[in-house]
Parts: sequence; C-alpha cells; structure tokens
Amino acid sequence: MPELPEVETTCRGVRPHVEGRRLSAVVVRNPRLRVPVPDNLAQLAAGQVLASVSRRAKYLLLDFDRGGLVVHLGMSGSLRVVAAGEPAGKHDHLDLVFGETSLRLRDPRRFGMVLWQEGGAVAHPLLAGLGPEPLDDAFDARYWVAATRGLRAPIKHVLMDGRRVVGVGNIYASESLFRSRIHPLEPAGAIGPQRAARLVLAVKETLTEAIAAGGSTLRDFVGGDGRPGYFQQQYFAYDREGEACRVCGSVIRRFVSGQRATFFCPRCQRRA
Repeated sequence: MPELPEVETTCRGVRPHVEGRRLSAVVVRNPRLRVPVPDNLAQLAAGQVLASVSRRAKYLLLDFDRGGLVVHLGMSGSLRVVAAGEPAGKHDHLDLVFGETSLRLRDPRRFGMVLWQEGGAVAHPLLAGLGPEPLDDAFDARYWVAATRGLRAPIKHVLMDGRRVVGVGNIYASESLFRSRIHPLEPAGAIGPQRAARLVLAVKETLTEAIAAGGSTLRDFVGGDGRPGYFQQQYFAYDREGEACRVCGSVIRRFVSGQRATFFCPRCQRRA
C-alpha cells in the first residue's frame, strides 16, 4: 500500500497542475527516506520544465528536460498538490515547487523514495525487468499461461510478482482471485487458458474500478487532490474476515501466506 490504483490516482491528480511547468525550487526537510534523497537534487532538477508525469508499476515518473525523478510512495506516503506557502506538517518531507504550486511528499513511515535518473526516469535500474502493465493489451490469457507454465508457487504469490505483471499488490490480488473464483493457494502453473482468461479479466476490472473510486484508503493514503479513496467500500474479500460473502453468504476466511494476509471465500474459491 499504496498499490497501482492509488499511484495511478495520484498521477492523474497531480498531472494537470504541474505538467509543462518549470520547477522553481526543491525543498527537502528530511532526506532520510528508505533511500536518502540526493543531496544535490535541487541543483540537478531546479529550473527545468516538467515534460510529463506518468506511472510505471507502482512508481511515479516525473520527466524533465535533462533527467527524471522516480517517486515511490512506500507504505504510507502520498504526493499531493498544495499551495506553495502552505505550512508543512510533521511528515511532509519534500516539496517540488512550481511557482505558486507545490507537489508535497508526505510519508509518515519514510519508506518512500525520490530518486534522480539522468536521461529520463524510465531508464532507472529499478524499472528494468518489470513485467507488463496489467491494463495493457499485452497482459492477456495467452501471456499469463506462458508466463506461469510449470510454476508450483501459489497463484496469489505469482500474481504479486512484478517480473510477471506489475502493480498487483496484496489487496487487488485477493480481490481479483475472488472475482475469478480461484483459490489463492492454487499452483500458478495449474491455471489453464479458461481460468487464466477469467483471472486476467478480473484483474483488469478490479484495477479499473479501483482507479475510478480513487483507490483504497485504509490508513493514510490520499490522492493528488488530498481526497481519500473509497474502493475499500466495495471489497469482496480483502479485510472482510468473519463477514458474510457478498455472493454466497459463506464466512470470509483469512490466512497468512508469504507473510501476507490473504482473504478468500471457501465456497466461491474452492481448490480445483
């Protein structure tokens, strides 16, 4: 958390306010994030025009004239548009100032990252080796069957592996598996073409609906406009342990696998 829908919501929220504008200043209040903010970030980026704001996997990419920023929101971060003169809070660690407007990074747990990459953000090594975007046409049933052939690992673990498909974190993996009626512990290589087609469609529908709802706000997340998401109100499985399944009425169960909480319906998601 934040996962792909939250990052995409942020991207769409901040883009109209800063894209095409010149970065007038960089204010770093606390550089001690998961990876320290570069000491010379202001010298590297200030004065350049922000050509584009985009997303790759769970990373925000801010591309300038002669390089780019790769921003990761960590576990509790947000990047929102504020007035440049607005007082900073305790966890507001960095501002990218565009005249009277700032992009402000808030990160209570300081697991986020702000990295500079010469030549453009997409060239950063963190983005190398990533799988396809789940909302792109390249992510389809044929691809998924080929990408998981012979794998014995649980399908939920593989669905969260960014080398095979990016951005599907714990929340949306649980929701997609529920919608496709696949048990989270089913071996990934056992998912044939018919069920793979259901899973791919479920991933695309789940993420699309989550983006439309502004993502999920479980603790701290807010979008670029400072508003929380509300997709959590539509969950079928995630974080609903002990509650009735919205489809069949059975009790939603929870177990831990790969150090992640997993939620499922024992009737709707039976093992094959």
